[in-house]
Amino acid sequence: MDGLFDFFKQLSHVVQALVATGFTWFVTALGAGLVLFFKRINRRILDGMLGFAAGVMTAASFWSLLAPAISLASELGYWPWLPAVTGFLAGAIFLRIVDRLLPHLHIGGKKPEGLKTHWKRSLLMILAITLHNIPEGLAVGVAFGALASNIPGTSLGGAIALAIGIGLQNFPEGAAVSIPLRREGFSRFKSFFYGQLSGVVEPIAGLGGALIALSVKYFLPFALSFAAGAMIFVVVEEVIPESQSSGNNHIATLGVIAGFVVMMFLDVALS
Repeated sequence: MDGLFDFFKQLSHVVQALVATGFTWFVTALGAGLVLFFKRINRRILDGMLGFAAGVMTAASFWSLLAPAISLASELGYWPWLPAVTGFLAGAIFLRIVDRLLPHLHIGGKKPEGLKTHWKRSLLMILAITLHNIPEGLAVGVAFGALASNIPGTSLGGAIALAIGIGLQNFPEGAAVSIPLRREGFSRFKSFFYGQLSGVVEPIAGLGGALIALSVKYFLPFALSFAAGAMIFVVVEEVIPESQSSGNNHIATLGVIAGFVVMMFLDVALS
């Protein structure tokens, strides 16, 4: 294990980001793979897993993104709050605009959101999860790119912890796409294929995030905060409401607590 870590440490930060987001995509594919064995998943279990995903994303937004952004802002001579506030708001506003424009259908939803379209329900469900994955991939990419700036509070272990946390919460998202597609009449293989496809955007966003973080150090606190704002928007707008839409509020809430604690532990223990 130490040898593997040392090898990973020798890679460039861009390659590290690609490997890390490749891992998060792989876990999405594992979750989507449940459709090869099950046509349905217990809604209580799914809601608990979605709550877990929300907890991971919430903790990651602070421990892995906002806290380093505030530290770097002070080091660069900014008012410490300025990049955190403006970047966070920009990330949330950007996702709101995308949410308004991109046609998509939340899992379990009946009415599509975004611009009106005649696209099939299946494609709209895939787009909904794909929308979730953009800020997640961006966050992982920016976290690895930030390592080049030696920001206080950042470390390779912390970036790896973020990738592990995002990967863990991608498992239910993969299942949340593939299994409903199976119920829509898709074959097992097609359901799996489209389920894992929703995670392909993460390596793309991760590469973009790493390149941005490496290219302009003075912009980095804003990029970290932007990713945090985008993730929190997804959590509040989509993940938590979906996890509680079937009446399993207590299970979903316990999932949020568990996810937050796991992500906080990973970030602090591996940093």
